[in-house]
Amino acid sequence: MQTIAVVDYGMGNLRSVVNALELVTAGEARVILTSAPAEVLGADRVVFPGQGAAGDCMAAIDACGLREAVLEAAREKPFLGICMGMQVLIDYSEENGGTSCLGLFAGEVRYFGDSHRDLAGVRLKVPHMGWNRVTQTRPHPLWQSIADGSRFYFVHSFYLQIEDDDLAVGKTDYGFEFPCAIARDNLFALQCHPEKSATAGLQLLRNFVAWDGQA
Repeated sequence: MQTIAVVDYGMGNLRSVVNALELVTAGEARVILTSAPAEVLGADRVVFPGQGAAGDCMAAIDACGLREAVLEAAREKPFLGICMGMQVLIDYSEENGGTSCLGLFAGEVRYFGDSHRDLAGVRLKVPHMGWNRVTQTRPHPLWQSIADGSRFYFVHSFYLQIEDDDLAVGKTDYGFEFPCAIARDNLFALQCHPEKSATAGLQLLRNFVAWDGQA
């Protein structure tokens, strides 16, 4: 039986992620919520979720001694980053006056702004909260059986700006278009919350559980 480690560094409602994984695996996998680096490294696949501020997130990761375990897992085994767990994979976030992150990918995480507007000049609420369409920009095993343009649930005030646009596998539009899903080799990460995204989100988690880590 495979083991799926959900990384617990004290940020966000991680129980909903565990519950969703237990639902889609139907007892065929062991799902553990852990802050132990050894358990993260010993798992067959790793889910790295999170909510909150980037500075607090990075401080908590380091306080738990999880930095190297997360980086190693992200390089070596099927790895799913969710929300803050995607943002901190990048070099730097504007949040908290500027936060150095894990630096797996070149880019920045930027604030939508206090007066964020769409192209027609209509003011948009920040944080971006609710359902939005995700455009699949290139094929990936985690998109299997998910229709292009399916709606996923978002809660965030900061968005991803990457240097290598080939990383993007999904984009969404909230005033402007930005990458909301990235992938390379054994890693897939997304801004939205699959555990809160009904049928499409559960299908993505189901695909992750079956994924061999090959793009």
